Amino acid sequence: MSSRETHVVEMGDILANEADLLGMIKEYLKFGEFDDTVHQFEKECKDKGKLIPKSRGNRLRDSKTLIIQKDLLSSFDDGDFKVFFELWEEYIPAEVRDSDPQTQKLEFYLHIHFTIFPLKIHLGGPTDRDGRITHFKQYLETRGATLSQTTEFLPYYALPFVPSPAVHPSFRDLFQDTWVPEVRRKLEAFLSATLKVTNAPRLLLLYLQLQLAEAERRASYYMRRFGKMQADHHRLIDVTAELVDSLEDTVRGKMVSPEYLQSVCLRLFSNHLRQSSVQSVDFTRPGTRLTRSLHGEQRDTVLQAYISNDLLDLHSAQQVGSDSQPRGSCKIVRQYMARLINALASLSEGRAYLSQVPSVLLVLLESLKTEEKDSLSRENVLGALQKLSLRRSQQSAMIGAGLIGWLVEELQDSDCLSDYTLEYAVALLMNLCLRTRGKRECARNAKSILKVLTDLLGHENQQIRPYVNGALYSILAVPAVREEAREMSMEEILGCYSREENPELNRQIEFIIKQLNSGEVPEEGRESDNEEEEEDDDDEDMMETDLDKEEVLLPQPRELSGETLLTTNYLGIMTNLATRSKKKSSAPPGVHEPLQRPVTPSSHRNALAM
Repeated sequence: MSSRETHVVEMGDILANEADLLGMIKEYLKFGEFDDTVHQFEKECKDKGKLIPKSRGNRLRDSKTLIIQKDLLSSFDDGDFKVFFELWEEYIPAEVRDSDPQTQKLEFYLHIHFTIFPLKIHLGGPTDRDGRITHFKQYLETRGATLSQTTEFLPYYALPFVPSPAVHPSFRDLFQDTWVPEVRRKLEAFLSATLKVTNAPRLLLLYLQLQLAEAERRASYYMRRFGKMQADHHRLIDVTAELVDSLEDTVRGKMVSPEYLQSVCLRLFSNHLRQSSVQSVDFTRPGTRLTRSLHGEQRDTVLQAYISNDLLDLHSAQQVGSDSQPRGSCKIVRQYMARLINALASLSEGRAYLSQVPSVLLVLLESLKTEEKDSLSRENVLGALQKLSLRRSQQSAMIGAGLIGWLVEELQDSDCLSDYTLEYAVALLMNLCLRTRGKRECARNAKSILKVLTDLLGHENQQIRPYVNGALYSILAVPAVREEAREMSMEEILGCYSREENPELNRQIEFIIKQLNSGEVPEEGRESDNEEEEEDDDDEDMMETDLDKEEVLLPQPRELSGETLLTTNYLGIMTNLATRSKKKSSAPPGVHEPLQRPVTPSSHRNALAM
């Protein structure tokens, strides 16, 4: 073709595009009922020799839209991923595919559908399956990478590496008869909404699409800024509250260690510790009872007064049975009783007091299952149980009561739990899994607990990772659990999490993988029936700020409360009470190793800060 002919073709394309644009302008003017303007517009175009194509309305566009929808659904049903994604990328607007979260989720499930399609219909050779897996891997490394931190989709990043996904517990739902119809229904609804038949003029649609894309871009930008500002705000309030407490301590003569100041600076300025800001912060933190007494001799004195006078009337309850416990009390009474028990359980002497009567644990376990989900009462009951799990006798009772199974079931829907409930539930599960009896209990339902723990590895709350790692490391000491983990390709799943920019957690993952691949068989032996022969990990005294959050009972003006009430009216009576000397804490494991001894979240955070 000569240069003259090429120039003629290019001019023809320009004229065709100009004619199409003039047609859209006329279409919009008629849509707005600008009849005089339409008449004048047609006259001027005729005078200038501009061709306006005759409007065929929206019938042609609507007919083409229906054909596109039909072709997309047909290729979905046939498993033809090449044709489907060619049509998908051509007719679904890029701003929708790149900015809309629901569209990105649907696209992810569509890729899963085409990847496992040959496995569901038992057709296609190895070459076809390999090609689909390669296509899925490329998607995960490019467009699909945006969902890698989402709990809902994180397990599917291991799908290309699992040899038999149909029998894998993490992917069993994909092979249910209802899964494909549900995805197809979502696809059909999406296509109807996105490629909808409309009478709106094309010019208006183009303008709205541009405006929508710009609005979504701005919204995404401001949401990121808001998230960062909110995180910084929470972290600043948290650190400020601690600094005020430290200032009070210095006034009373207590020195602030350089290590503590260094930890505060790290929390303020280090990007690696930003996850601490997601914790709930209660800035008011009103002074109440035991939680606000001074740490040390004064708090020990208050606690000894409670214990020596049997504040909870446990010995009477032991004689008449557990029915004397206030389970049927009003909601506020139950909440404050749970707060008090949780505060007592925060101290070693308090845990010893609560452990004297077995019925206390039974009432707590019953309350855990009957209180409203994520209520303050249940949060405090869970916190008390987690702290009581530092004592071996209480661990044995919890395992015998089936608490491991309840925790596993509760953690299956971890996104619906508060931060406090999630953290203390996982920490409690780890403490119980450290016992031989707990490991045996986990081996009975290895698939479920391994599925829950691997899902929790990808949870956005990074505070739970040490407890998840500790639980995995512990139960993988059981051969039956290791065998189940190998069948579900756990090493590949763990490998997906070790790529994060966190060397400490990566090192823990290495320990877990080493445990997974070990061939050691634990010695067959029965744990001692006499729990007192074993040493408890029960030397922790740590009060968390959550004990006083969302108080509903506040003192009136000039009314004595909390520390002031105790020191004014009662401290002189209690000065002669004996206090128990504290034994030295056992050395915590290295930060690179999974936890192997029972801990509480408060003590673990304090150990890391020190």
